[in-house]
Amino acid sequence: MDSTHGGQLRHAAEHYQIPLKNWIDLSTGINPNGYPVSDIPADCWQRLPEDNDDLLIAAQQYYQADSLLAIAGTQAAIQSLPQYFPCSKVGILSPSYYEHKACWQRAGHEIIPLSPHTIEEHLRQLKVLIIVNPNNPTGHVFSKQQLLDWHKILQAQNGVLIVDEAFIDTDPKQSLTTYSPRKGLIILRSIGKFFGLAGVRCGFVVAESNFLKQLESTLGIWSISHPSRYITTQALKNFTWQQQTRAALKQQSRSLQQLLKKQGLMVTGRHVLFQWIKTHRAAEIHHKLAQQGIFTRLFDEPQSLRFGLPKNSDQSLQLALALSKITP
Repeated sequence: MDSTHGGQLRHAAEHYQIPLKNWIDLSTGINPNGYPVSDIPADCWQRLPEDNDDLLIAAQQYYQADSLLAIAGTQAAIQSLPQYFPCSKVGILSPSYYEHKACWQRAGHEIIPLSPHTIEEHLRQLKVLIIVNPNNPTGHVFSKQQLLDWHKILQAQNGVLIVDEAFIDTDPKQSLTTYSPRKGLIILRSIGKFFGLAGVRCGFVVAESNFLKQLESTLGIWSISHPSRYITTQALKNFTWQQQTRAALKQQSRSLQQLLKKQGLMVTGRHVLFQWIKTHRAAEIHHKLAQQGIFTRLFDEPQSLRFGLPKNSDQSLQLALALSKITP
C-alpha cells in the first residue's frame, strides 16, 4: 500500500477486505470531533462565492493578521509556491509533511534534508527554508524567536522562510502570524486539522500583499466554494468552541499516550492531535492493526507509526484490545 499520506481509508478497506464503516481511522492527525457544522443557508448552494463576505474579517481576527489570502486548502499553496522562486537550494525538515519536498523537487529545486539540529549548519547556503511547526510527524516545536532569527539570516541573503502552521491551532500563541507581513516570510494556516474540517478545503496564506496578489492571480477566482466559505467563517468566529476544544484535545492526547505506553509502545514525539512512535516493528504493527480494522499512518524513513486521536472511549478500548494482541 502507498503510505505517502494518511486518510486513504477506502484504499485500506479494499486492500484488507474490511467494510469502510467498520474502520477506526487514526491515520490523519485530524481532530475526530471537529467543528459541528450547522445548517447551511440555501443561497450558499445557489450563488457563486463572493469575496466580500465575512470570511476575510473572521480570518483577520482569528489569525491577528491583516494581510492574508483564503485558498482552497494549504495544499493549493504548497503546490504553487515553488514556481515563484528560481531553482535553488531549499531546506526541508526530514521527516516532515511529504508534499513540501515533492512539490519543490518536481519544480526543479535542489532539496537539502534537514533535522532541527542541522538547520543552522546549512542555513547560509539556502534560498528557501521550509519549516512545519509543529512538525508532522515528530511534533517538534520551534520557538518564535528561533524562527525569527532564521528569517533575519535568510533575509540578509535574499532568502525566504516558509512556515507551515497546519497543527498550531491547539496552541496559537506559538504562531508567527502576528509578525506578518514581513518581506520573505510566508505562513500557511489550515482549517483541516484543529477544526476537523479537512473536507471544506479552505486554508490561508499570510504574507506581504504584493505576493498574495500574485498567488491569487495564479489560483484564480472562486477557488473556495460558497458553502466552504460559510462554514469556515462560523468556525473561526466561535471562540467558545475553540477554547473548549483545546482543553478537550489535551486530555484526549494524554489518554492516548498513556494507552500506548501501557501496550509497550513508547512515544518518540507527540502533538496534541497525534503520537509518533519510532520502532523497527512499525510495518508489522501497522499491518496487524489494519487486519483488525484500525488504520494508522506508516512511515518508512524512519520506520515509525503515527497514531491520531480516537473519536471516543469505545474506539480507545478497541485500540487497546487490538494492540494487546500484537505487542509484547
